[in-house]
Amino acid sequence: MLFAVHCLDHADALPRRLANYDAHKAYLAGGSVATVISGPLVAADGATMIGSLFVFSADSLDEVKAFNAGDPFNAANVWQSVSINPFLLRVDNRPDGEGLDEKLRL
Repeated sequence: MLFAVHCLDHADALPRRLANYDAHKAYLAGGSVATVISGPLVAADGATMIGSLFVFSADSLDEVKAFNAGDPFNAANVWQSVSINPFLLRVDNRPDGEGLDEKLRL
């Protein structure tokens, strides 16, 4: 099952975000859930990082909540708010879904 995770940073989080970026990337790469897509949310200027967006593949909402709680960005108090919801993939315009398992398509 897919889950969308939307995180917004504290206003003063940028230094903590940058200091923990490598640990965050390593955590995602070795994670107990599969990262389908991820990246920073940015302000209207297109550059200032203000949050994070993930789509994870996991067996349960509780698994994603636990994984997100262990993220170094969470431990460093980067995120002010986190929203986690099940996600139904309806459209994927990437060529062949770029490796997304067919079972995740509805």
